[in-house]
Amino acid sequence: MEWLVWGGAIISLLGLVGLVWSIIKVAKARKAGLSDEDLRVAVQKVMPLNLGSLFLSVIGLMLVILGIFLA
Repeated sequence: MEWLVWGGAIISLLGLVGLVWSIIKVAKARKAGLSDEDLRVAVQKVMPLNLGSLFLSVIGLMLVILGIFLA
């Protein structure tokens, strides 16, 4: 079950990279001095990336726990 732990860790790290990337994109949009409406549109564009990355992180951590449990 070692492969399940390492695979889950890799998936979780990919999700973490996506979360950091979405944070950076929103921070850049905030620093650009956009109007409230434009900032809202920018955040809405980043939201699918944020949710997908969070999903990957959760699934990866679940695989790690499952691999540890089954080992």
